[in-house]
Amino acid sequence: MSVRFKNYERTRDNQAIGDFLIANYKPDNADVNWLQPRWEYMSYRFDMLANIDTSKIGIWEDNEKIVAVAHPESYKGEVYIQVSPEYTYLKPEILNYAESELYGINKRGNKVIHVFVYDTDEELKQIVKCRGYQTREATAYDFLSKYTVPSFFPKINLPEGFRLISLEEENDPEKTGRLWWRGFNHPGEPPENQAMIVLDLQTAPNYRKNLNIVIKAANGDFVSYCGMWYVPANRYAYVEPVATDPDYREKGLASAAVLAGIRRCAYLGAKEAYVGTGTKLYEKIGFKIILANHWWEKRW
Repeated sequence: MSVRFKNYERTRDNQAIGDFLIANYKPDNADVNWLQPRWEYMSYRFDMLANIDTSKIGIWEDNEKIVAVAHPESYKGEVYIQVSPEYTYLKPEILNYAESELYGINKRGNKVIHVFVYDTDEELKQIVKCRGYQTREATAYDFLSKYTVPSFFPKINLPEGFRLISLEEENDPEKTGRLWWRGFNHPGEPPENQAMIVLDLQTAPNYRKNLNIVIKAANGDFVSYCGMWYVPANRYAYVEPVATDPDYREKGLASAAVLAGIRRCAYLGAKEAYVGTGTKLYEKIGFKIILANHWWEKRW
């Protein structure tokens, strides 16, 4: 095998990394790589990319075919490793690169790196342990939860005065941006560029307005949102992002939006849906945690 390294260049490599994740997908995410929509969501959220140096993303290729990637998601020093099953022997080399080029600097001025390891990835877990990384074993950083699409969807009920629509019916970036801002618990009103963040995401190749669900209040405000992605090759839906205005929580709006999005993906052929969290909201809907992702830290 003639594996070669190169650094990421967006125009050339962004779609190829997504295709690599689709090609390596195994049911229940047994390949322990990211699901493709998570990569696409990150790479079209320019507010997230502003905090990292994408030119430092590392790519390993064999005969011009991507076999591994090392990258952050939203801050310097954060590292996720994606690798084809036949090339797991590259993990030590990938970690060498991450320690050399993807580290961050903490508040004390120390070099630091956070490598994220799924609980089922025993190989990578042993590598980071041997290198002196430490973690809080009992505390997972994030989760992957799965919802099996039923043969019959329950009726979706909304409180009086609320209406379920998609962005295909009404695409208002200002309303959506304000909902995201408030729904993610930011104080005050959103900055002026918030609508542009929404519009940037809508340029993603697999973004579909008809799968992005909004709950609209009687006054016209957007008050709950569920972004939904569908991967035809792997026949799954992916939930990202979900937000509800704090003034409208505890009404079942987010659950309704998520179920509506999954149902639309089911009509397209989805057999399951995934979400990168393990919160009670999704447990009530019927999601079950299948993977936990731990945060391993090394300081110099």
